[in-house]
Amino acid sequence: MEAYKNLYLTQLNQLKEEIKSYRHTENIWKNPGGINNNSGNLCLHICGNLNYFIGEVIGKSGYVRDRDSEFSEMNLPSEKLLEKIDETIDMTGKLFDNADSNILNSVYPLDKFGKNVTNGFVLARLVSHLSYHLGQINYHRRIVEGQQ
Repeated sequence: MEAYKNLYLTQLNQLKEEIKSYRHTENIWKNPGGINNNSGNLCLHICGNLNYFIGEVIGKSGYVRDRDSEFSEMNLPSEKLLEKIDETIDMTGKLFDNADSNILNSVYPLDKFGKNVTNGFVLARLVSHLSYHLGQINYHRRIVEGQQ
């Protein structure tokens, strides 16, 4: 479980650094030509995705997801995004700290990722999803703010 925890926490802390790296908060929400999802909405999506598929489905956290707002909410201050990331870090750390290793081989309760796939498979899939969007955020930042 420690390896999964480290993967998630490393990526989520990198997400925090990406959001902090914007010199101008308004740039987080810009959609330059041909880019449909800005970094703010991708950040909200990452947090919503993990809080639902890990926190709620595996950890029974009680999280209720509003996926539409992940892509429609706009112009939050960067401090609010950082709070959401911190909440996601806290949820993720607690889940991995409290889970026993047998959880990886248990069948994931939703068919979203295929029938009878394990929690371990879903956790691997979700961290790759996180990494994909983290790369998009990095690229977005460099486009709207220039190379740093």
